[in-house]
Amino acid sequence: MREMKRNYPTSSSDTLAPIAMTRREAIQRAALLLGAAISPSILAGVTSAQPVRGVAGAKPVFLNARQFAIAGAVAERILPRTDTPGALDVGVPAFIDLMYGRFMTEPERRTFEMGLAEVDAASMSRHRQAFDRLNPAQQDAVLKILAEASQAKEKTFFHQLKEMTLLGYFTSEPIAKHVLHYEPVPGRFQGCIPLSAVGNVTWTPLR
Repeated sequence: MREMKRNYPTSSSDTLAPIAMTRREAIQRAALLLGAAISPSILAGVTSAQPVRGVAGAKPVFLNARQFAIAGAVAERILPRTDTPGALDVGVPAFIDLMYGRFMTEPERRTFEMGLAEVDAASMSRHRQAFDRLNPAQQDAVLKILAEASQAKEKTFFHQLKEMTLLGYFTSEPIAKHVLHYEPVPGRFQGCIPLSAVGNVTWTPLR
């Protein structure tokens, strides 16, 4: 594994660039550990977007209502609520909507739109109901069939949605503060400490 190097500002003129790079590297490393490769457009969005506010009752800005509901339902099956919040609880659908509208390229948007339509079409074909109205077991069955069909392909809808769900979830404020170990910046620097010293909880990439 490549040695991790920290960049610290040496003057007031280079203060912003090292901080942005540190955040970028942290998100990349977190995503790799979670098994997701980050596309350049989504990485640009995560490193520059403001936190999503108003989780409860959030409405889409860029996706239409059906697309938003399907994306949220799929994200919730990727990270459902257990003893920790689920994707819906921390505003992942609003994060996906933002990434789609402001940071995806046109080809990426088309892939995403076609994927959402395919999920809903499969749901209607198998169960005669919209995907977000199915029960969790039915949703999982539909997603399993579609995901298996896309395994040999690259840059599919499922890659996009997994990528955005994981990033939206693990960079959200509730997860950063209450599930991962969080220390606001600036904080005390400890170069190397045992994980047990911080409650055996991994560090959040949120800055």
